[in-house]
Amino acid sequence: MSIRKTDFVEGEYYHIYNRGNSKQKIFLDGKDRERFLKLLYLCNSKQRIDFYNDITRSKICVWDFERGESIVDIGAWALMPNHFHLYITQMKNARRSSFSGNAITYFMHRVLTAYSKYFNAKYQRTGSLFEGKFKSVHINKDNQAKYLFSYIHLNPLKLIDYSWKEKGIKNKKKAIDFLNSYKWTSYSDYLENFRLENKIINKINFLNYFETKDDFQKEIFDWIKIEVKD
Repeated sequence: MSIRKTDFVEGEYYHIYNRGNSKQKIFLDGKDRERFLKLLYLCNSKQRIDFYNDITRSKICVWDFERGESIVDIGAWALMPNHFHLYITQMKNARRSSFSGNAITYFMHRVLTAYSKYFNAKYQRTGSLFEGKFKSVHINKDNQAKYLFSYIHLNPLKLIDYSWKEKGIKNKKKAIDFLNSYKWTSYSDYLENFRLENKIINKINFLNYFETKDDFQKEIFDWIKIEVKD
């Protein structure tokens, strides 16, 4: 994977996403998703961490590993079968003593390279896993930011109703139950449900959009309030 030439701006916010090469699936089971989430946590560090030597061989739980100071803040994330979404910002005045270039580019390069190596080894494949460089959209307006939280967390609804955005939600309860049970997004973290994956996100720099979990849930529910009669 080549490194992006254009730097991101410190303190600004970005929607980061990418999908599998030729739209192929990049997560084939729960272990794959868990590995990607663990990399989101571990690679967000100034330290150079080797998964096998520092984690597997040392028999350490990833979520107990002291990764040190993080280099980016992640406000939201979602994993889908063939793509992922992140809402991310580089912390202001981030020190770069252990790496050169931009923190977001460095972080994403580490995550995607490590995950590609894991995936190719596990499934005995070669070649590029992702569709070129990761994509990014600069989020510089409040309405964009608020919408992005809903967009990322509602993305999994495609798995039960691909055309729900165009045709509306036929069964609101089913949709809400699905969101509550789908653990591969940060939705549960904003509902303040305790889990180890809570460590991936840093709400401090993002919570100005939602003061309470009720505010967050109301925003989500407003997007799926239209029910379509059969």
